[in-house]
Amino acid sequence: MIRHIVLIRFPLEMSELEISEIFSALPKLLGRLPGVLAFASGRSESPEKIERGFMHCFTIDFSSWAALAHYASDPEHQAFGRELVDHAAGGINGILVFDMEVK
Repeated sequence: MIRHIVLIRFPLEMSELEISEIFSALPKLLGRLPGVLAFASGRSESPEKIERGFMHCFTIDFSSWAALAHYASDPEHQAFGRELVDHAAGGINGILVFDMEVK
């Protein structure tokens, strides 16, 4: 299984409602793609408080690297990614993506 982890630093003035509206596009997109196993999103509630401004995240579990590659090349995903960059504090510098194999 491949876990796709996306951390986002949104501007401080952005409301939780606005952020949740952005994230709401993902389940619709993922529902039509093969190899999607699970999706979660939310705000950090870490007691360690070392998020460095990356207070929101979503994760997508894929069945394989090929399923992740299919998602990455999907036009609707690419449009979502552009919107995410437009809303992130600092543009692309406000987004951190990490993909790992979970065994």
